[in-house]
Amino acid sequence: MLDEGLFRAPRFGAAWAPVALLTVPLAEAVGAGLAGDGADAAARGAARAVMAQLRAARVGGAPGLADPGPAGLGLPARGAVLLLDPGDPARAAAARGLLAALAGRPVLVALDPDAPPGAAPVLAAAGAAVLPGRLAPWTLLDLAAELHTLSPGMALLAGAAGVPVRLDGAAPWGGAAPEAAFAALLAATRWADPFRDRPWTAAEGIAQLEAWRRVEAANRRIVACTGIEWFKHRAMLAALASQSGPPRIVMRGSTALRLARQAGGDAAVWAAVMPRDLPARAAAAGVGLVRIEDGFLRSAGLGVQGARAAALVLDGSGIHYDPSTPSDLERLLAETDFDAALLGRAARLRAAIVAAGVTKYNLTGTAELPPLPPGKRVILVPGQVEDDAAVRQGGSRLRTNLGLLRAVRATNPDAVILFKPHPDVQAGMRRGAVPEAGMLADHVLRDLPIGPLYALAQEVHCLSSLAGFEALLRGLRVVTWGRPFYAGWGLTEDCDPPPRRGRALSLDALVAGALILHQRCIDPRSGLPCPPELLVERLAAPRSAAPAPRVPAPLRALVARWSRAMAGWWAAR
Repeated sequence: MLDEGLFRAPRFGAAWAPVALLTVPLAEAVGAGLAGDGADAAARGAARAVMAQLRAARVGGAPGLADPGPAGLGLPARGAVLLLDPGDPARAAAARGLLAALAGRPVLVALDPDAPPGAAPVLAAAGAAVLPGRLAPWTLLDLAAELHTLSPGMALLAGAAGVPVRLDGAAPWGGAAPEAAFAALLAATRWADPFRDRPWTAAEGIAQLEAWRRVEAANRRIVACTGIEWFKHRAMLAALASQSGPPRIVMRGSTALRLARQAGGDAAVWAAVMPRDLPARAAAAGVGLVRIEDGFLRSAGLGVQGARAAALVLDGSGIHYDPSTPSDLERLLAETDFDAALLGRAARLRAAIVAAGVTKYNLTGTAELPPLPPGKRVILVPGQVEDDAAVRQGGSRLRTNLGLLRAVRATNPDAVILFKPHPDVQAGMRRGAVPEAGMLADHVLRDLPIGPLYALAQEVHCLSSLAGFEALLRGLRVVTWGRPFYAGWGLTEDCDPPPRRGRALSLDALVAGALILHQRCIDPRSGLPCPPELLVERLAAPRSAAPAPRVPAPLRALVARWSRAMAGWWAAR
């Protein structure tokens, strides 16, 4: 029988994969290891490193539980004699024995995180304070001056936390040094990459558990979503699922706020259709409002043609394309101390994106690149969807592709201008066609994906297009005519600089903030939250061309506009 032991991964709805497995139960594995020759100095050192990583990551034991910490409960840290109620009638007598040994001492009782699902307390602790509900292991350990438990897993975590522990006398390793017990556990643990068929190290596995813990906790706070178009429902339910299941998707914004208020959680809304008054209504109700949008490494294909987003951004303050309000991303970029390890990771990620030719949509095309005159400066102008929120709210005085082309041509009369229509516009699904483009641009590149075009240009001029960010990754000069999230940090030439920004960032700091810390990636194969490096691998993998849509483009465009309008209309209710 395989067992995750102490290193348990959370579930995201139906999506789950382990990072570590034992071939025998945890207590048996530790007991057998301690009964042998004992761990050498190297094994004990490795055990201490794992214990420290578990403390910092706040993982291990039962996942998906509330982790408010002592401050969130209004209790002092390390002040309680903590007794864990096993929640199992078969173990009630043993638990009462632990309680009897504490007679005359003030005791705090909490349900063991490892209790069976749906378990009720089995201890009647007269005079003891009882914590309500079910709390995460690390909140309980932060409360404990000493721990009394029947749970081998909680006893091990207490050792990692430096909390004195009394484990039931029937346990196989009473009194063993914590690092010796952990060394025995690690000797019996096998680590595996949940995304690729390869072994992992303990450090890699625990780092992934920490990343999953953060995503699962954020998902668990979202009670209800509104403004979600019908064809996105399945993807959103999967992307926002937690150990407790997915949130509800409701049509009316008022319903989402009511459900969130009743549950003490957050509501979420698709940012592009968010009613203007919804943030004020949420604030009045005392409800957090999370804006959701496509991420920066979205998919292999267009969303309007059914490609599911493999990256999302969730923002509790604003949204990255609207400079009128500071977003979580803007604050992150303005305030984060990017350390050398994170910047090195960002540099490697950037190199992988460029080497693989990965872009937001990763489209394919067969048209030939245009011939260009030697010695001429080449400017790439990416078109945008003119009724998209990123254009309407992007802070530019220019609101049309035609206006952008005219401005670029007026300021660069001798340059070779390449105009790339937005793929949604080219597919006939969104507004933004420019019949006059051929009069202002030297080449209108309708049948080529944008990826190969970066190699032709020295500059990219854009309103708020993500193409400007992609061009920065490739070392091109970028001129912004709006106020995209990547403007104002000293990396772009801004025709209308954002007033709040002023910090000078390195390119790798921008990449770290946007692609590693802010963006949430979802593995297209497993459905699990994943690192951006894994998503780049997936998007770069060879794939067959997508089948041609059966529904004509004009009808698909009509349905898409109707769906978007209805989502926004109902969210305002």
